[in-house]
Amino acid sequence: MPTRFAAVRALIGAILAAAAALLSLACPASDGSGVSARLAALPPIDPAIEARILALEPGRITAEDVRDLLSKAPAPRIIGLQGSIPLVTMRPFAEFLIAMGYPESRLRDPADGSLSQSSFVDSEKLAGTLAWYCEHEGMMPMLIGHSQGGMAVIKVLYELVGEFNEKISVFNPMTDMSEHRTTIIDPLDGKERPVVGLKVPYAAALATGRLLRILLGQWTMVSRLRAIPDSVDEFTGFIIEWDLIALGGDEPYRGVGEAKVRTVRLPASTSHIGMPLTKELALNPLTRSWIDSYRPDDAAAPPVDAGIDTSNIVHAADIWYSVKKHWALEAQKLIRARHEGSVAKSRGE
Repeated sequence: MPTRFAAVRALIGAILAAAAALLSLACPASDGSGVSARLAALPPIDPAIEARILALEPGRITAEDVRDLLSKAPAPRIIGLQGSIPLVTMRPFAEFLIAMGYPESRLRDPADGSLSQSSFVDSEKLAGTLAWYCEHEGMMPMLIGHSQGGMAVIKVLYELVGEFNEKISVFNPMTDMSEHRTTIIDPLDGKERPVVGLKVPYAAALATGRLLRILLGQWTMVSRLRAIPDSVDEFTGFIIEWDLIALGGDEPYRGVGEAKVRTVRLPASTSHIGMPLTKELALNPLTRSWIDSYRPDDAAAPPVDAGIDTSNIVHAADIWYSVKKHWALEAQKLIRARHEGSVAKSRGE
């Protein structure tokens, strides 16, 4: 039965891949104005909303901005990678983001609907999948990994700078098949670009230690685990003081180029296993208000009388701050690209 199922899935995948290839032939890569056909085909945004989104200060996004403006714009997909033994997966954290206002469709795997993915992932395949999303959805995804999932996030970042492979094939998550090409059409300018060299807007690693990389034979990542390459605009690493599970995880993260890298140290009372358990923080009015107003450079003390466990509030708030910041930045890029393409097209360029 499993063999028959695999054969049926392969047949369906081949049919979908062929359909996608025919569609790409029928639809030009660019409309001649520097805007990719896929970007031009995305649902339009009300011009008044566009103007207000462009006026946003990404580092100061309010709850009202999320509700009234960003919710009307496209959002980058977020891929959550769970730990090696997922007693708690990334599903609760995805549910937290949804409750805070992030589009659920951009957190669910489009193939199986899951809100959490295994950290035993082929990093080359995931890098190729990010490129597919970028081309089809107009934005590079964001990555958030817990424990070993954080290692997987960092390994994908190294894939995108060509550390392990000079070329990476685009991978279609809908068909679970390689598209046997190593370039995409940039959705913002219609130009062909290789997968290697693409940048993720934001990535985060939660409680990722070095000793388990050695025990699990993940040798290629031992020396790279705290050095973040230039394939991400902004990276935040969260470290629990005296974390007995993430042994060897006290060293701060650093950028090896231009990537903006921060290390956030959490108290020893933070549960390594329970870090993704954050949904209730978005449902409680007191903790939600604190999270909405949180800024890394000016954070008030967390509430102590919320009536719920607040041990995960700092990393939840910090990640939500970065997620909505880069949501705004990516939406602004997309809107500007559309405007520039429309102007060029009207001039006949």
